[in-house]
Amino acid sequence: MTNSSVKGDFILVGFSDQPHLEKILFVAVLISYLLTLVGNTVIILICSVDPKLKTPMYFFLTHLSLVDICFTTSIVPQLLWNLKGPDKTITFLGCVIQLYISLALGSTECVLLAVMAFDRYAAVCKPLHYTAVMNPQLCQALAGVAWLSGVGNTLIQGTVPSMIKLACVDIRDNEVQLFVASLVLLLLPLVLILLSYGHIAKVVIRIKSVQAWCKGLGTCGSPLIVESLFYGTITAVYIQSNSSYAHAHGKFISLFYTVVTPTLNPRIYTLRNNDVKGALRLFNRDLGT
Repeated sequence: MTNSSVKGDFILVGFSDQPHLEKILFVAVLISYLLTLVGNTVIILICSVDPKLKTPMYFFLTHLSLVDICFTTSIVPQLLWNLKGPDKTITFLGCVIQLYISLALGSTECVLLAVMAFDRYAAVCKPLHYTAVMNPQLCQALAGVAWLSGVGNTLIQGTVPSMIKLACVDIRDNEVQLFVASLVLLLLPLVLILLSYGHIAKVVIRIKSVQAWCKGLGTCGSPLIVESLFYGTITAVYIQSNSSYAHAHGKFISLFYTVVTPTLNPRIYTLRNNDVKGALRLFNRDLGT
């Protein structure tokens, strides 16, 4: 997927090498985007108004839904514009804004998913101390760390590479440091997620109870599915080779975690969570009256 520039604008090749797919992709992306907006907005509303959902898990879920709305909005409108006709350009300013926002929100989601995994660890492994551990002050601090880490990463990833290319000295050490910084932000949350669910699995196995297994699955099932979808697709993009075949498939994988995953997140939580389904029924009943 090669980009070029004309008169200060960038030409995004995107899926133009497969014109027969563009109309199909336009409809699919538009539907997914609308479902993302509706689904995540409903999650934010019900988590904000239902007293039963005033818990750390739903506090972080609200932030995740907000991240998904903003992330897709930073990318999808431009994508739809490019898919609908022959004009494949994006202005320099638009490119910069999209780059910074998508990097910031993608990084925020990485950290936020790790925070949600820690919350599930505290709920399962420290149930008697859960309320004390996941107090409102800590929850707000963890959410703030997630957002600030995203902003910090986008300032590094979006600005520093451009500065490095202008340098008139050996930049290999700087490039290595930049690569390590990006790996830390991607891999460290993943390691924390795996450790959290590893401890959860050990606790559940030690109990040796069917009821414990069902409770553990009910508590951790939805966050684990969301985290697997997010990290699975991102990992597939990062480990792909430089061949043209890999790049062609990489576009569809990127489309999946950019458009499809934010659409699935609300469905995963509402379909697998009785609290959310109950809140939705009450919300619909209130709207009806």
